[in-house]
Amino acid sequence: MARHAIIILCLSLVACRASSLDPRAVVDLTHPYDENTIYWPTAEGFRLEVDSKGWQEGGYYYEANSFCTAEHGGTHLDAPIHFAEGRRTVDEIPLEQLIGPGLVVDVREACARDRDHRVNKEELRSWEAEHGRIPEGAIVLLRTGFGRFWPDRERYMGTAARGPEAVADLHFPGLHADAARWLVEERSIGAVGLDTPSIDHGPSKDFATHVVLFEANVPALENVAHLDALPAAGFDVVALPMKIRGGSGAPVRIVALLR
Repeated sequence: MARHAIIILCLSLVACRASSLDPRAVVDLTHPYDENTIYWPTAEGFRLEVDSKGWQEGGYYYEANSFCTAEHGGTHLDAPIHFAEGRRTVDEIPLEQLIGPGLVVDVREACARDRDHRVNKEELRSWEAEHGRIPEGAIVLLRTGFGRFWPDRERYMGTAARGPEAVADLHFPGLHADAARWLVEERSIGAVGLDTPSIDHGPSKDFATHVVLFEANVPALENVAHLDALPAAGFDVVALPMKIRGGSGAPVRIVALLR
């Protein structure tokens, strides 16, 4: 009942404020898609191809393009089916999980000391000690500080190399599987995201954090931008992916609405 009430409140806030938002109260948490967009080393990059551009015989200007992209690249959503058989695809994720109260857990210091750091339960509890209990249905955002490296692939990911062999050289922070389990089982979050390429840290071989979250049908947001523009709490998040039927992931436009 408590989570249902929170969801209704968040949806109401978004609906009521949509026509009267102060632009200063809206923070875009999305990297643009272009030739610099970062993808996993095994994926092709973003491509935009011009189909038509220019003035037409009818006296009007017309422009239309085609684009090609992997599901998992740039600011995107991982659907549970990505690492959990039989779980939700992109189009099956309830909107209530993608619209909700947001919070930022700042772990920059730990990540500066160790670029393979995994955010742990103690850090999440430390956030709660200062800001209060993580609300049910929350969208938890982890600020590792790696967003400042975008779009420098080597500094952001640990390597600028491409291909399957480059995966072994990935080094960036992520969320510990035990902390993911705690967020799912003890706090019933709606989604979790961070400013790195993966919710698992770079050296992961088993993607345990993905598995824990996705088995519970909790989606992840990766390559989230501009977390430095947000407070620790006091905002709502709207994270709407391209509605790809059967998709394991999709580009997503994420915004924060400051209260």
